Amino acid sequence: MSHEASQMRPVESIRAGTRALLRAPGFAVTAILTLALGIGLSTAVFTVADALLLHKLPVRDQDRLVTLWGEKRDGSAAHWPLRITQAREFRQRSRALESIAYVDYYGALAIPTVDGDRVTLLRRALVTGNYFDVLGVQPVVGRTLRPSDDVVGAAPVVVISHGTWQRHFGGHASVVGKQITLQADGMIYTIVGVMPVGLEFPRGADFWAPLAPAALRTAEDSSFAALDLIGRLAPRATPANAQTELNAYFTGPDASPWSRALRGVAHTFPRIILGDVRPAVLVFAAAAALLLLITCIDVANLLLVRGLARIREIAVRSALGASRSQIVTQLLTENALLAVAGGALGGVVAAVAVRSFLVFAPANIPLLETVHISTSALAGALGITAVAMLLFGLAPALVGARADLQEVLRSGTRQSGSRASRLVREALVTAQVSLAVLVLSAAALIGRSLVKLQNVNLEFESSHLLIAELGLRYDQYNSLDKQVTMLRGLIARLRDTPGIDAASPVVAVPFSGTSGWTGRGGTAGQSPEDAAKNAMFNMELVTPDYFHTFGLRMLRGRALTDADRKGAEPFVVVNETTARLYWPNQDPIGKRLFMGGNLDQGFTVVGIVPDTRYRELRDARGSVYFPLEQSIFPFAPTTLAIRTTGLPAAVIPVLRRLIPETAPGIALARAESFETHMKEPLAQPRLNAFLLAVFALAAATLAAIGLFGVMATTVRQRRHELGIRMALGATARDIESIVVGRGLVVAGIGVLAGLGGAVLANRLLASLLYETSPTDITTLTGVAALLLLIAVLASLIPARSSARIDPAIALRSEG
Repeated sequence: MSHEASQMRPVESIRAGTRALLRAPGFAVTAILTLALGIGLSTAVFTVADALLLHKLPVRDQDRLVTLWGEKRDGSAAHWPLRITQAREFRQRSRALESIAYVDYYGALAIPTVDGDRVTLLRRALVTGNYFDVLGVQPVVGRTLRPSDDVVGAAPVVVISHGTWQRHFGGHASVVGKQITLQADGMIYTIVGVMPVGLEFPRGADFWAPLAPAALRTAEDSSFAALDLIGRLAPRATPANAQTELNAYFTGPDASPWSRALRGVAHTFPRIILGDVRPAVLVFAAAAALLLLITCIDVANLLLVRGLARIREIAVRSALGASRSQIVTQLLTENALLAVAGGALGGVVAAVAVRSFLVFAPANIPLLETVHISTSALAGALGITAVAMLLFGLAPALVGARADLQEVLRSGTRQSGSRASRLVREALVTAQVSLAVLVLSAAALIGRSLVKLQNVNLEFESSHLLIAELGLRYDQYNSLDKQVTMLRGLIARLRDTPGIDAASPVVAVPFSGTSGWTGRGGTAGQSPEDAAKNAMFNMELVTPDYFHTFGLRMLRGRALTDADRKGAEPFVVVNETTARLYWPNQDPIGKRLFMGGNLDQGFTVVGIVPDTRYRELRDARGSVYFPLEQSIFPFAPTTLAIRTTGLPAAVIPVLRRLIPETAPGIALARAESFETHMKEPLAQPRLNAFLLAVFALAAATLAAIGLFGVMATTVRQRRHELGIRMALGATARDIESIVVGRGLVVAGIGVLAGLGGAVLANRLLASLLYETSPTDITTLTGVAALLLLIAVLASLIPARSSARIDPAIALRSEG
């Protein structure tokens, strides 16, 4: 028979491999599930990372796009917009940018729109008519905005986001020509196009409208003074060149003192889109890579143990005439079957994991709509499986096939393996444990941070608090006096309504950050230049019921009262941070806070309240509470905080009816409990904790499997030695101690190495943590203790098995 004829045909090889695996079901199932877990979770995370970090945005040459704005040189403001006159001047002077568009600094603002007989909120972004030309975006349906749309007097048109198209218009191509009506002034926009999936700038935009028709009264008006720039780099220009030009503009010879206090900031477009989620996704990708590496080690150890245990079988087959190539082919076929089965099941795990991610992921994650298992993701899973076939199959197969035939046959039934092979397996488990420490410590730190964030003291009573956003007809309420009168009457009506305890206007919805009103003031004796260096604070415009509505206690002084009205002496209440920064080591009660460009309007401080976390959950900024009746703003707030006596949701239907009855031209646009708003700042931390907990559980499980397998194999290979020890008088407890002790040594070395790596690697988590150090001793100690406990448990079953060895049988079987 020829050599080729003697080779086992592929089908026969697969059948033989399947029979071999069925004879060892425990090994096969363990290997397949281990592969599925590692490949599935890793593929899922790399799928998400590809969509959120590597996926190309629907713009032309995304890395050639930059966004620009100013920041205060003293660090007091990290994002400072340009006035429209500044933007126009800079566009004329710039050589680093071949084209520039303007974007409303305030981003996508929620605008009440009329939907039949109801008012809903859609987020409108104001941009210049060349915005989409600069981005290089192609619409899915219709057309983009044009420069001719962005002139005073042009017909109002908009383009909508892909998500708005799906949610509000059913994804029908007939959307072009439909209309969006603003509740505020009755302006009717005509939809002219739909943007592609993934266009997320400004963040959360439901539709984009031209700047001039919405914001400018005349073609030369410069009152709309809050713009960011987005530009396309000229050939050979870099973002640094654009930033240098903006710096030069701010500090030029004809620049104002206020402008000279600014410096230019330039970010690439992808960084602006992905900046918030990039750290978290990178951490998940690192955790996935570690988990895949742990999986490789686990399965390699399993196959190495099985290969060594089959040395005698291989020797017998060789004695019966099987060639070395046949043996290698057969062993590789078995491992290929494992890899294919594990990869297929891993694809299922990946699909479930991605679906779970989409369910739990915060809605404001950019590009979330692009996350799905695709052909490329499946190809990635198959690629990982192919690598697994080589890594897990080739080495054990060659070790088994190269075994010395005569030596193995002379050894009888003894298959103990060498000391070197045992050390290799233990070294692999040590590496596995050290990698598990990295994943577990990251998960523990993120979890500890989440607990602290969830339990942070808001300093006000958040239960039974409802946040209601109003839609105003500004053509009816076109002055501050009319708006204040409306709010006064509405709050009085709400106060008398069953189920409502108190109500007050608030400047912004919870956790809006700097999207609400902010400012800075001066103190007695300060010049405008000195005052410009003072800290920024949140500005709140409230009624006397505000402090009762929030259950906010007065630390000193008094709250605002009904006497603090127009024409009376102006008073304010400040929080502790403002008091400390503006009047350090002084009693702020009775001190004057001056506002206005020339510090010509003074407010006397009459009370101090604690720092609250209404605007931002992580940080408590300075705040100043101004009386609504003495407003220094040209318009009044359109959001209400309402304290209810029962469940907040129960009064929403009452509000929908009562508000338009009390104030014609006003509608309830949106109402949600404070707890609902609380979910937004906690959504990303909770997702981080959940995903890393899954990885940590998987890593701990795989480490336990690896340690159990090595200790079980060690006991089997040391039966002769352990039998001698028992024959010489060793007790069952002594034998158990030997086995468990060895397991602890192996795990202990891995834990120490892992802790050293964690001290360095966990610094990458700093931006995701809250009041938790990346090297928190308590957390790292807990992780070490947990893994050592897992080592004890994983060693205990083999240890007890070793204690039941019959010395006589062990000595005869190994003799």
